[in-house]
Formats: sequence, C-alpha cells, structure tokens
Amino acid sequence: MRTWTVCFLWVWAAQSVDAMAFLKGTVELEKAKVTQEERDVETPRRFKRGWMWKQFFLQEEYTGTDNQYIGKLHSDLDRGDGTVMYVLTGEGAGTIFVIDANSGDLHATRSLDREEKPYYSLRAQAVNKKNGIPLEPETEFIVKLHDINDNEPKFEKEVYTAVVPERSHVGTSVIQVTAHDADDEMFGMSAKLVYSISQGHPYFSVESNTGIIRTALGPSDMDREQREHYQVVIEAKDMAGQRGGLTGSTTVNITLTDVNDNPPQFSQSIYQFSIPELAKAGEVVGRVRAVDADIGRNAEMVFTLTSGDGLDVFDVTTDRNTQEGILTVKKPLDYEKKKSYTLQIQVRNTHPDPRFVSVDSKDSATVRVNVEDVDEPPRFERSSYILEVKEDAAMGTAIGSVSAVDPDARRSPVKYTIDRHTDVDRIFNVHAGNGSIFLQKPLDRENLAWHNISVIAAEFNDPQQTSRVPVYIRVLDVNDNAPTLAYLYDTFVCENSKSGQKIQTITAVDRDEPKAGHRFFFSLAPESSRANFSVRDNGDNTAGIFTRRTGFRRSQKSTYLVSVVISDGDIPMQSSTSTLTIRVCTCTRDGTMELCNAEALSGSAGLSTGALVAILLCVLILLLIVVLFAALKRQKKKEPLIISKEDVRDNVVSYNDEGGGEEDTQAFDIGALRHPEAMEESNKLRRDILPSEPLYPPPPLRRATAAPARDNADVRDFINQRVQEHDGSPTAPPYDSLATYAYEGNGSVAESLSSLGSASSEGAQDYNYLSEWGPRFRKLADMYGGEESDWDC
Repeated sequence: MRTWTVCFLWVWAAQSVDAMAFLKGTVELEKAKVTQEERDVETPRRFKRGWMWKQFFLQEEYTGTDNQYIGKLHSDLDRGDGTVMYVLTGEGAGTIFVIDANSGDLHATRSLDREEKPYYSLRAQAVNKKNGIPLEPETEFIVKLHDINDNEPKFEKEVYTAVVPERSHVGTSVIQVTAHDADDEMFGMSAKLVYSISQGHPYFSVESNTGIIRTALGPSDMDREQREHYQVVIEAKDMAGQRGGLTGSTTVNITLTDVNDNPPQFSQSIYQFSIPELAKAGEVVGRVRAVDADIGRNAEMVFTLTSGDGLDVFDVTTDRNTQEGILTVKKPLDYEKKKSYTLQIQVRNTHPDPRFVSVDSKDSATVRVNVEDVDEPPRFERSSYILEVKEDAAMGTAIGSVSAVDPDARRSPVKYTIDRHTDVDRIFNVHAGNGSIFLQKPLDRENLAWHNISVIAAEFNDPQQTSRVPVYIRVLDVNDNAPTLAYLYDTFVCENSKSGQKIQTITAVDRDEPKAGHRFFFSLAPESSRANFSVRDNGDNTAGIFTRRTGFRRSQKSTYLVSVVISDGDIPMQSSTSTLTIRVCTCTRDGTMELCNAEALSGSAGLSTGALVAILLCVLILLLIVVLFAALKRQKKKEPLIISKEDVRDNVVSYNDEGGGEEDTQAFDIGALRHPEAMEESNKLRRDILPSEPLYPPPPLRRATAAPARDNADVRDFINQRVQEHDGSPTAPPYDSLATYAYEGNGSVAESLSSLGSASSEGAQDYNYLSEWGPRFRKLADMYGGEESDWDC
C-alpha cells in the first residue's frame, strides 16, 4: 500500500510541474502576443510560438473501455471562438493517438505496452480553422509510457547442464544462471530480480543476486558412486523478491564427474586354473578380475606377479578393454617335474590420485595353477645336432648319433627314422634303435659341402607321438682333386723374340680347400724337356713361360704345344698335366702382335678378314633366297576348275541310258569338261608309285548292227588324262584316285554297274539277272540282256 502511495504522489508531482510550466508558458505567450500585435503595424518581425511541451505520461496496459486521457494542448491564440483548430502528426497520430481539433484534448485509443515501445514522438500545431493557415510553428512533444510490473522474469535457457567433480568442497561453483525481466529497470522495482532454489536441497545452493549455483555439502556427501545425477530448480522473482512479484524458473541438471577415489579390489581371494603340460609359450592359463568403482581412466589398473614358485614360468598382462589380468605361460611345462604352482598376484591403479587414495594402495590374491599330464612325444636331448664326416668316408661309416627319450612316466621305447623329404638321394640312414647315423652313399664335398636332414623320433607303442630334430652334417675336405690351369690362356710368341724372354704368366686353381691354403708347384713335363720353352715357378702359385732360343719362323711352324705339370702341396699330393698352346705371330719392334696364324695366311692371299666376312654373308643371303623361292613354289595352289558360282557338281549322265543309283553323287566333276584349258599335259611322276597304264579297259561296245556306237572319246580321254595327272602328281594322296570315278555311290543293292571295276571287260557277261530287279531296271535289262553273240569280242 505504501508503494502505491509513493507512485501516486510522484505522478501527481510530475503532472503539476508540467501544468505550471504550461500555464507559465501561456501567460508569457499572451504577453508576447499583445506586444507583437502592437508592433505588427510598424515592421514585420519573426513570429514566436505561444506554446511548448516536452512530454506527457501515459499508463501502460490500460484496461478501461473509454479512450485514455493523456493531456490538453492549448494555444494562446485560441480565444474560444472556434477559429483555431489543433492538428496532430507523428507516431501513431490518428490511430493510437487522437486530438480534439477544437479543444486540444489528447487521448489514446487503445491499451499500450511499454515493452513493445516505451515512448512516442508527436507533433502538434494550431491552424486557422477556416483557411488552414498555421497560426504558430509546429511543436514536438513525447508521450512516455509509465511501466507496471506485467512481465515475469525469463531465464536464458529452459534447461541447463552442468558438471562438478565428486568430493568437491562446500561452496564449489557449479554454474551461473541468468534471468531477464522485460519491465523498466529505471522505474520502480519491477525488474529487480532475486534468485532462489526450490529443488536441490541440501546438496546445492544459489546466490540470490548473481544466480551462481554452488555445492552445499562436504566431500563425503558428494560421492558419485552413491549418486551421480541431480536435478536442481532455480527461481527468479522480480520486485526484489517481495510479495506480489512475478516468478520465473529453470531446471539445472548437474552430474558429478568421477575422481580416482576407489582402489581396485579382487573379486575373490583365491583363483584356481589348470593347464596341459604341452601348452606353448604365450598360451593363456586364465583370467583374474578386479573391481574398481571408478570409471574411465580412473578405473585403469595393472596386474603384477609379486611372489610364488612360478615367477619364471608364468607371466601376467592387463587386457585394456576388459581391465582383466591375463595369466599366460612363459616357459614350457613338465608334469613329471612339477605338477602345480602357487603365485601371488597384485593389482593397483595405473593413475592414482593422492588427494583421495594412497599411491601405495593395492590388493592381492592367490593363484594356483595345476599342470595336467599329457602323453608327450619323445624329446631330443638337443634342439639341433651338428656332425662332421670326411668326404672319402666309406659307406657304412657311423657319423654320429641322436638321442631322444619319452618324457612320460611309462618311458616308452623310441624308434628313429630319417625324413626322406630332407634326404631325397638317401645318402644317410639312421639306426632305428640307438639313433646312430651312418653313410649309405659316397660323398663329394666339392658338389655339396653341407647336408641338412631331419631325424624323426616316434614312440614304439604310439607311432602318432613323434618329434623331429634338425641334423646338420658337414662334409670335411680331402685332397682328392688335382690343380689345373686357372684360364684357357691365349699365348703367343713373336718371331723376333729373344732367348729367355717371358711370354706368359700362368696360375692354377684347385677345387679342394686345404686348411693351410693352396700351394702350387709348376714344372715342365718330361716330354717337353727339349722344347723351345721353359717353365719357371715364381713361388707364389704362379709361373712364367720363357723362350729358350732366339727367333721363330711362322712359316716353318705356327704353333707349339708345351706340357706343364701342376702339383699341390697337400697330402696326398695331387698333380695334373696341362697343355699350353703357343702361337707364332708377327709382331712390331715393341712386341705388339700384328698377324697370327689364319690372319697371316689370309693376308698373303690379298683378302682381309672383313672381306672374308662380307663374302660369307653374301653366300648366306643367296642361299636364303633360293630356299624361300622353293618353299613358295611348293605352297602355290592350283587354279580351281569351277570359278563361276553357278557351276555345280554332277554325275556324268547319258540321257539315252540308265545311270547310277539315286545316291551316286560322288563321281567326277563335270565342271572340268566346261574348262578344257584346265586339262594340261603333266609329265610329273609320283614318287610313291610306279607309273602304269589305266587299270581298267573301257567298257565293251555294242555291235553296229544292234545299235549305232556313240563317240565317247572326249570323256575317255578326259578320264585317262586325269588318272595320269594324279598318278604323277607329287601332291596327290598315296591312294589311286581312279577309285573315285569308279565309285557308284552308297546304299544301292545293285552294287556298282561301272565297267571300270570289272575284272575283265572282254569276257562273257551274264546280265540276265537284270530282268529280276523289277520294272525300274527293265530298260537296262533290254540293253544288256541280249545274246552273247550280240557283243563285239
């Protein structure tokens, strides 16, 4: 009630001040107007307006039914006679604000909201009602809206999200929330906000003036493992929190973040595992699990083995995905030697936080591992064997032995064999009972210095239980190879050489490899003792060839053969005789070779080496051309007899005589008769058969008295020509092509009717059987079925 009284007095005082200013302005305007009227007659002067207003005040959110009265405008020139008219312009003039043109009363037509627009700028002017001439200059004024508390506070977000570490101290800042009130902050307390917490006690609090949310409980009460999420409701109230103020609220979701305040602990104190004794290194024995109430990085842990009788046999690692300890085999196990192991395992955090948990905080558990017995294969004493044997060792010589035993308690006997994939040539063998390896074939170190074989050991009672071991056999060298010349030397001596002149230096090689190194000795063979050359050993595995006389004649002897004996210094000594060919050449004065052997002979004939090469190339080119022409001629194809597409193949048919059967389609080509030019004389003889006369005489002719003989000489000559041509053609098949013309076709029950296939064409023929073949052969029976006297013998 006190607040409303103060507001009313303030509004009344403001309006009184404005009214006094207005009245004072009116009196001064009247005085100025009288003075001006007196002076208008004298000289024209500047017109001074008779009113001035700065602002009017209007209450927002008016709820009355009538127009809201704002104030009254009045000019000193208005004497109430109705000649003055007031005109209003500016923001909202005529719509929001209206003025009585006669009285100057100013009203608002509707309710206004200060939050939408806090003030309006208007202009008023007094004009002559009759002619509209301004009586005074235009005056500008402001209508300002008085604020009322009609807007509740609003937060920037409807829902806030915040985090704070667990075990934080009292008063730790979490988040700041901010609300805004659209009311006027300069007028009254409508926009004065106060924050309070309506939900979230007793864990959090909020500062009333700033909206900062803080923790309200101590570290022991803010434990994420107990409660992780909180929902806090904050309210903002205007009017400084007094009664009657408006309120807005927001929700803050607060999450406690994790800190490393919990050490890991094993889920059980003793773990039991079993593992077969044949488990390989790295194989998993089992997993141990520890629980840590923390999450993320704070829950990472590491496992270690601290004590026990299997620290060198087992190892433990940490699975980073599941945070479990993985116990694995580190060394091979043996049930017969040790059947169980006991270990102490420890777990601790990887990243401990000394503010909450001691750095030395850890947990321990006991792990017992039982080794299970398995039927194991035989086990060799060594992982590999290296044996040595001389290359001249006799067959059956023992090289060495391997040994394997059954590690199981029953000690089963072991049988030895050699993996023949590693000894394909079967050079070695092994004794099945004692593992002795002996030689089966001769050795040659120079061919193969090392032999790598595998020996397999299998249990006698269970052959499936096998194991193998590599055996490396080194073949030792024996001096069994004689030295020879290192190269094929091209040695020459000049015709003008002098006695004792060195013409060549030689050296030797030996496939053997003596331990002390090679030592070669060179000498002249006995058969070459009286030769024109000598051998001088240099003592460094080389020797020099020297001349024994002065002057050589190539014309007398072009080459010399010198036998050199090469011996080694090993035991037993090996030696060989090598022959050195020495050519006699023509040289310059300084000993440079010019001509030698064949080159000298060709030079005497006047032809150089280049000329001889050119002649040989020409001869080869000519031979190639001849061979090419011969091949092309053999492959040349004959021109076909039938060129036109309209030509067809048919049988030779006599239209006044019965021909062959319906299937007689394999006779000669009638197209040959249409191309007489294709019938060429050919004297070529076949190489596979002897030339002969036609095998079959022409068919017998009828007597002239019986029927006039037809002249078939063209056909007969054609057939004979073709027979001779095919008999003599080297490209014809090896069988007689005459059979093609004598073939009457397939499928005829009458067989062949051609006289070419008859054994004797001049003997008596009985054709009476033709009359038995039916009416289709009646014509043929009439032609050939006459008496024997009708045929011309």
